[in-house]
Amino acid sequence: MEEAKQISVEQCCIYYQIETSFVQQLDDHGLIELKRAGKKAFITYEQLSDLEKFIRMHYDMEINLEGIEAITHLLNQMQRLQQEIKRLENELGR
Repeated sequence: MEEAKQISVEQCCIYYQIETSFVQQLDDHGLIELKRAGKKAFITYEQLSDLEKFIRMHYDMEINLEGIEAITHLLNQMQRLQQEIKRLENELGR
């Protein structure tokens, strides 16, 4: 299995001009999953789009972490329901 490409949280925060504590809080709340190697933390490239979404919510829209959690939960639930609707429509032969 190929190892996921990743970037250090420090480099990521410099690029996005955000605080490392914000990324750490996202990890603490289970919104992203940081990988650790010694004292360094890394985020996979696959999670960068989610990180960008969370950055916009927090810094541009001023939504706190609890709000981001709630929004993310609702969006995931909506996506699951849409997939279920598609599956049921396919079963009905639409």
